[in-house]
Amino acid sequence: MAGSRRGGRRNATPLTLAAVAAILIGLVLVSLRLLPGSPLQSAAASHWGEATQDRSTGEPTDRSNRPKPTPSPTPSLEPLPFGDEQIDLDIKGWYGWSVLDTRTGKIIGSENMDETSTTASLIKSWIVADYLRRADDAGQQPSQAKLAEATRIIRDSDNTLAEKFYNSVGRSPSIKRMVSICKTTDSSPAADGGWSRTNLSPRDTARLGACIKDGRAAGPKWTNWLLNEMRQVRGDGDFGIRKAFPEAERKTIAIKNGWVDRTREQEMHINCLAIGDNWTMGVMVRYPIGMGYAYGMKNCQKITEAVLRSGT
Repeated sequence: MAGSRRGGRRNATPLTLAAVAAILIGLVLVSLRLLPGSPLQSAAASHWGEATQDRSTGEPTDRSNRPKPTPSPTPSLEPLPFGDEQIDLDIKGWYGWSVLDTRTGKIIGSENMDETSTTASLIKSWIVADYLRRADDAGQQPSQAKLAEATRIIRDSDNTLAEKFYNSVGRSPSIKRMVSICKTTDSSPAADGGWSRTNLSPRDTARLGACIKDGRAAGPKWTNWLLNEMRQVRGDGDFGIRKAFPEAERKTIAIKNGWVDRTREQEMHINCLAIGDNWTMGVMVRYPIGMGYAYGMKNCQKITEAVLRSGT
């Protein structure tokens, strides 16, 4: 009859068979983990840092205290050609200098590298950079005529065009953008709003150079263009820092200098900015107005030479 018992045993159900199979598989895996020489036993022990057994002797081997590989040392950076030493030169008036390592951000310089002076034409490098970055941010392409004017501002230090560009970037707010974007700490706009009397320190001059070099100032589209223009500064503006380097190296160094006679203060203000491969440098000089431009221009170079010599 259907449903009757035979021999007093029930037919095994699929669920019962699955449970038995799972128990047997679990017992096999446990046995393999405990079996000396088993790959499962070795992997589990090494993962948890436990003692394993030597496959040849069966004796326990403690692997937890084995020395770990030493990472390769980071290659040291080649030193810059400047010495981190104070210099004492026979220069009349006030002077300061600073060098920034663009690989590390480290700044060295004179004890007074945080004192400010007026920039004169040196700040034109920022004015052009600010104009180019803002044009690109607005999706605008400067005309060839506009780029030609920017070239004259940088290469020839044209004052009339610099004033035109300064008006176009908002005058004093442009200098405030420099402080914010380039992370300068000593700088400020001129009290009268003019670009020539912008206040900058030697270390902020070096920071401005780094800001131009890494693209923050002019933006990614125009940075190389601006640096190329600054390498081609010519005429009266070609003096100072890069003149202290071998002639073959000078053409690789971007510069922007400033020079002005301040009748109100009866002082000459001469300033130098340079951008090299791995460094930027600022040098600033002030002295009695009757001594003329050439005195300060030569001393920008003299200060650089002294700092270079101190590093050799």
